[in-house]
Amino acid sequence: MKTSLPVEFYYLNNKWKTYLGIGGALIILLTMIYVNYLTQRLKEGERYTALVFSGAMENITRKQDMNQDFTFESDIISSIKSIPMILTDKNMVPKLGRNYGEGKNEDTDYLSRRVQKLVASGKKPLEIPGEGVVEYLYYENSRLYTMLTYFPLFQGILLFGFIALGYIGFSNARRAEQNQVWVGMAKETAHQLGTPISAIMGWLQYLEEEEQMDPSLRREYLHEMGKDVDRLKLIADRFSKIGSTPELVKINLFEELDKCKGYMQKRSPKKVQFAFPDPDQSALYVKINPPLFDWVIENLVRNALDAMEGAGQISANVLEEDGYLNIDITDTGKGIPANKFKTVFQPGFTTKSRGWGLGLSLAQRIIEQYHQGKIFVKHSRLNEGTTFSIKLPKVGEAEVVKTKIQAKI
Repeated sequence: MKTSLPVEFYYLNNKWKTYLGIGGALIILLTMIYVNYLTQRLKEGERYTALVFSGAMENITRKQDMNQDFTFESDIISSIKSIPMILTDKNMVPKLGRNYGEGKNEDTDYLSRRVQKLVASGKKPLEIPGEGVVEYLYYENSRLYTMLTYFPLFQGILLFGFIALGYIGFSNARRAEQNQVWVGMAKETAHQLGTPISAIMGWLQYLEEEEQMDPSLRREYLHEMGKDVDRLKLIADRFSKIGSTPELVKINLFEELDKCKGYMQKRSPKKVQFAFPDPDQSALYVKINPPLFDWVIENLVRNALDAMEGAGQISANVLEEDGYLNIDITDTGKGIPANKFKTVFQPGFTTKSRGWGLGLSLAQRIIEQYHQGKIFVKHSRLNEGTTFSIKLPKVGEAEVVKTKIQAKI
């Protein structure tokens, strides 16, 4: 059963958008709950402050009647600077205003309008009884209280703006990456097709130049041309497997490496030597998709050929380690700087002036996502060479036998 990668990608992308929206809503909801708690505590505190103010005014009224000192009450009144308050008579005529700002505390018309607004909103005044006189204290919530009540809305606008900018930025980055991948895929296609097409052109040139060619040599050329035609079919098959889950089969790793070497060696410069493991030694098995695995090996070999500029050695070595098989591909080329070991697998990265920058990214995807393995730069030194390592799960003998039995059934 094959799974389409684009469908899965956009499904996951939409899920992340949903999670992001739910997360934003939760942040706003929790903020509203917390801010509501704070505003209620602040409101209670401001009412208590207004009661203290009214109590101080009441004491002043009484002490004035008794000709006593009211310094303490005056200090309390002067210390309250955040809550706007209006003292009125029983007819709601303002007598005193506090904390409305310069010029407004003495403006009776302004204070009257504020009192009418408070009465219309249902605000109940505090009574300040005196000797034969009852005064009323109207108070409003502080500016801090008002700012807190609007804070969830302000935060929601900021959060929405942040999410919108993030979405736009993410969409632009994704679009740019998609464009880069498409360009890289086109160049990778040309790169993949280049080897067999160049080889076919070479065989044709040999056949045209050699009019009296030995029949056995002619058959060999035609045989190699057939291989290159098969290679073109294989390349088409490889690209068709991108975006779907490939089928893995049990393969002798030494034989598969020798097959890759056999094809690439005949299409490489004569000054390049290949040192790969003997295919006839004791078999070591892995589960791979041969067309895609061969693509990875050939990609590493082509990169090595480019790095060596037509002369040097490409070697392969296989090591067993904790149930895994490590395949080391080593060249004697230019090397890679240590700070680029991970960067080389990013789409679009290349050190070539006309590079395609997608081969190693695809190789990483093939090994890590399709084969549950690892691929990395094991070590490299400038002007000495590079070793790429591929780590694949080893298939044990018992599993091999089991696979054979299932195949017969």
